[in-house]
Amino acid sequence: MSSSSPLFQRRLVGLALCLVLSFTAAAKDRPKIARDLDLTKGALTRDVIVRFTAPPTKDDLKLLGAFGQMKKQFSNSRFAVMSLPMSVLAKLADNPNVSFMSPDRPVRGSVDLSTSAVNALVAAQTYSVTGAGIGIAIIDSGVSAHQDFGSRIVYSEDFTGLGVTSDGYGHGTHVAGIAAGSGAVAAATSGDTRKFAGVAPGANIISLRVLDSTGAGTDSAVIAAIQQAIALKSRYNIRVINLSLGRAVFESYQDDPLCQAVEQAWQAGIVVVVAAGNQGRNNSGGNHGYGAISAPANDPYAITVGAMNTSGTAARTDDIMASYSSKGPTLYDHVVKPDLVAPGNQVRSTLASTSAALFTQYPSTQLPVSYYASGSSGQISTSYFTLSGTSMATPVVSGAAALLLEKYPSLTPDQVKAKLMKTAYKSFPASSTVTDAGVAYTDYYDIFTVGAGYLDIQAALANTDTVNGNAMSPVAVYNATSDTGTLSFDAASVWGNSLVWGTSLVWGTSQVVNGSTIVWGTSLVWGTSLVWGTTDTQDRGFSLVWGTNLSATVDASAVIFGSASGNVDPMNVLTVRVKN
Repeated sequence: MSSSSPLFQRRLVGLALCLVLSFTAAAKDRPKIARDLDLTKGALTRDVIVRFTAPPTKDDLKLLGAFGQMKKQFSNSRFAVMSLPMSVLAKLADNPNVSFMSPDRPVRGSVDLSTSAVNALVAAQTYSVTGAGIGIAIIDSGVSAHQDFGSRIVYSEDFTGLGVTSDGYGHGTHVAGIAAGSGAVAAATSGDTRKFAGVAPGANIISLRVLDSTGAGTDSAVIAAIQQAIALKSRYNIRVINLSLGRAVFESYQDDPLCQAVEQAWQAGIVVVVAAGNQGRNNSGGNHGYGAISAPANDPYAITVGAMNTSGTAARTDDIMASYSSKGPTLYDHVVKPDLVAPGNQVRSTLASTSAALFTQYPSTQLPVSYYASGSSGQISTSYFTLSGTSMATPVVSGAAALLLEKYPSLTPDQVKAKLMKTAYKSFPASSTVTDAGVAYTDYYDIFTVGAGYLDIQAALANTDTVNGNAMSPVAVYNATSDTGTLSFDAASVWGNSLVWGTSLVWGTSQVVNGSTIVWGTSLVWGTSLVWGTTDTQDRGFSLVWGTNLSATVDASAVIFGSASGNVDPMNVLTVRVKN
């Protein structure tokens, strides 16, 4: 790109503004009130998540009583939920022990061929591991009893306030089946033609219900469930949390209450795996799905998972990106996400019941028995059904983490993440295109689309490398002078050991070149229309991702969950209607 081009000049000015704002922000404390809480559109009272600089004492909580009603306190946590008049926010922000305030935001929910594509079958055959003894906390719409789980649902609790732990939506049971289903129903069918076992069919399931029968929930419910998973860690050996849900990003992960709860679980020794989101087709901001990672997938500690399409075969050589999978970097912080990709398109897994909302409202999810049982009639299965999304890719990685932890029990969450990323399959085409409803969607296999690569469980189990340090995802840094981007790593990260975990090993051994544009490798050239826009007059996507245009006139929720092309449900992280 010429330094005299209009697009380059606008980006140079934009970057200068971004740097000025960054230095200004660094010179003073970050705002204590979330931008979407400040813009209340006339609301008098709202439920607010208050984060403290330290766990509040009884005296602190008494003082808060003068501001509003305490609705929920989290044990051993810096969070509380209060019903507050908007008129008191500024005064409450003056309290030195109050760190940040945000609304109690809504969240939504985001195998046979899948397990083959990631080499999961070798786990039991070669290494004799099934995830046995490892607890996976499924924080979702609940997990209903199913023959494929047997007695392995060892704990269930409701956080929606409805008092029901069964899965009326159908999402959580499907997710649990991908992570830990045994495939018993399909295996018992006479003349069965397919196996429906999940990735870790021996793992125990801890069901923490945070989504109701419409797939809706709140930040506070998810935070409470994460807190309970931490509390139950020792009792049920909970080593993995699966979050196939999310919402828009409104602030830095350092302030976001969902992200902070995820980090608390991570520090407690629990691997947290999160769906990237399904906004890869969303071009409402001219950014072609870039910068669309949802929260809490934007947290650098978590393992963020994008979705691949297996193309209906067991081999992975013909697999391509699912065009709806959200791309990085993250808003505000520019963290490189996703970390990994895994199969998520048209995944068959356990059905909660034929009355589950997803099954009844979306007939396309229903699966004929003939898919897995030869000689059967055309009746619809009452045991399995089909969903697509990064929600489905996430439990594939959760199951993989359980297998690793059974084989190597002493691994830390950072070591699990590093192993999975280093050993990921990295042979991709430069690009792929799919057409849906007459609209063509092209994916480029850059670091913001596929992360460190495609999950390879066999390679991860075979890997014996060990290293100390954190596995925080790197940050993308834009250089306006050269119009290039590079990766910035935390000084204490495992990626600093170039001999074992260097960037060329984790993010690819070579650079894939598309024309004159490097789209893979440690030096990322993205100053072209390939990533940030289609013409010199359309660079809003660049501005949105890099934060120079995030003002009161730009609704942050629209950046991720805004209008989308084709038949993508813009408000549902699950997106069952997307088909590649």
